[in-house]
Amino acid sequence: MPVQFFDITRQNKEVRAEIDKTISEVVTSGRFILGGKVEAFEKQLAAYCGAKHSVGVASGTDAIHLALLACGIKPGDEVITSPFTFMATAETIVYCGAKPVFVDIDPQTFNLDVSKIEEKLSGKTKAILPVHLYGLSCEMDKIMALAKKHNLKVIEDCAQAMGAKYQDKYVGNWGDAGGFSFFPTTNLGCFGDGGAITTNSQATAEEIKVLRNHGSRKTYHYDIIGYNSRLDALQAAILSVKLPKIEEYLDKRTQNASIYFTLLKDSSEISLPYTPAQARHTYNQFTIRLKKRNELFGFLKEKNIGSMVYYPLALHLQKALEPLGYKKGDFPATEAAQAEVLSLPIYPELTPQEIEEVASTIKEFFKK
Repeated sequence: MPVQFFDITRQNKEVRAEIDKTISEVVTSGRFILGGKVEAFEKQLAAYCGAKHSVGVASGTDAIHLALLACGIKPGDEVITSPFTFMATAETIVYCGAKPVFVDIDPQTFNLDVSKIEEKLSGKTKAILPVHLYGLSCEMDKIMALAKKHNLKVIEDCAQAMGAKYQDKYVGNWGDAGGFSFFPTTNLGCFGDGGAITTNSQATAEEIKVLRNHGSRKTYHYDIIGYNSRLDALQAAILSVKLPKIEEYLDKRTQNASIYFTLLKDSSEISLPYTPAQARHTYNQFTIRLKKRNELFGFLKEKNIGSMVYYPLALHLQKALEPLGYKKGDFPATEAAQAEVLSLPIYPELTPQEIEEVASTIKEFFKK
């Protein structure tokens, strides 16, 4: 039985009537850029995350970029982050004229190894950009303590982690700002690109609103060079329909993960995802580790079962970031992970039968 890695059409079918209604309202209103639908969603998102403010922007990449700028990151600054993440995490730092300084990951969580951060700090370090990878929060209490000790800003990359918690506190509500992506494959996906920033600082929120709208505080008056990065009303309307269902979506992801754990727990060749006791994993990805990753990836493909490698080449080894001066061997835990990780289908609408098919095919691979 074929199993798709991800199928957004199943979720969209369930909410189609509500989506059609809200899109029709936007079309009838004629207001497509910012406006009431965007403001309503911003309030919804802030309330859900427990933050005082939320600002919609055009993408998750822009969310991190504008959050860094609003938090004062400037050319020549250094920002601590992970080399095991999507390119946007590092490129947004570069957009600011700053330098990404990588810290190796914890091999169990795939997130920043907090014990290694302090040794990478310098007089130029101005912020930490933790990435809540695969839907699992970083150790935010320790990161915030470090930031306070060294007077650093904290901008959370929450792209894969909508709804994740650490010590019962939502991601995006720990640091100075949190950047979210609404790319269709994320926990809360829209019908294209979209993003948002959460913050508890009114000044930061207001600065982001200026930055997203060409640097304008007053119509056709520009105090700074800004960007065209506005969450459009259609995407905001769609997200407003889906956000009230986010806990249902996350519960289904957790249920699907539980089935995998039951079916694969005796597979000694595989390491299953790890979740610290104080964290809530949202399983944006269900990522296993194994030595024969490439072979299993190919075998699943032959059997028409989707899987993905996030990420096959860490950022410190990417050609685009060669000017940073990193080399192979600099981050052993990251380099081991890039050769061993494999993400399996986990989306909320996946059926138990499909999960059983994935698990049985994996067992078949190891029998051979």
